[in-house]
Amino acid sequence: MDLDLKGRVAIVTGATANIGRAIALDFASEGAAIIAVGRDQEAGEHVVAQCLDRGAERALFVSADLTNPNAALQIAASAEAMGPVAVLVNNVGGNIGAGFFAESDPATWDSDIDLNLGTVLRMTHAVLPAMIDRKSGAIINIGSTAGLVGDYMLPVYSAAKAAVHGFTRVLAKEVGPLGIRVNCIAPYGTISTDPDAFSKGSRFNPDNDFFRKAFAGTSPEDMAKRARQTVLGRPVATAQEVASLALYLASDLAGFITGQVYAVDGGSLL
Repeated sequence: MDLDLKGRVAIVTGATANIGRAIALDFASEGAAIIAVGRDQEAGEHVVAQCLDRGAERALFVSADLTNPNAALQIAASAEAMGPVAVLVNNVGGNIGAGFFAESDPATWDSDIDLNLGTVLRMTHAVLPAMIDRKSGAIINIGSTAGLVGDYMLPVYSAAKAAVHGFTRVLAKEVGPLGIRVNCIAPYGTISTDPDAFSKGSRFNPDNDFFRKAFAGTSPEDMAKRARQTVLGRPVATAQEVASLALYLASDLAGFITGQVYAVDGGSLL
């Protein structure tokens, strides 16, 4: 399907792994110009090469840590040098750890909040003025079903993702009259099926052993409470399924859609 995205400049944060990588590659397949943002230089260069192979009009990797307050403006400047930014995909996020709120260390809360909400606010704030000037743009935030129902043992992460959903809705009201659409995708447990999709910094990289460490010492009973049943016979979405929705929401075919939070959850919230 031709979504008429050829030549449009799209920023994708967290583009070196999993969902972000799948989104960047899908936009490339439509002939968009890609600004792939991440921390892993080697993985970033690989994504750029793959984007060009897929048909991207242009592709550039910007090495940046979005928790750095100055990173968003630097990324926006690099993107505008390529051309007017038509699409922003705020994909960076993830839980820092896991556990019960009553047992949490308040010193750790800011990390979860900043990674999941602060990065979205700063990146959006950096690209929005130019979109407003042009009266055109699409912003897609990656939230989580954790922000809809709360993930057991992930209290601050869930709250931060809920804030991303709320920000999506209020910003859509604010900038809709200016020709800018803002939507959000809330996946459940998404994983890539491509072994090439896990950069060194990814939580899903087997070498990092992130999830075993995060839930070390958790009882089987509590782990069972974390599970949600889907109705489609498999536990999680693929990164490609999330990317397909992002591609549609960025296109003019979704021109009358804004302020929405779409669960990609296999019916687990039913």
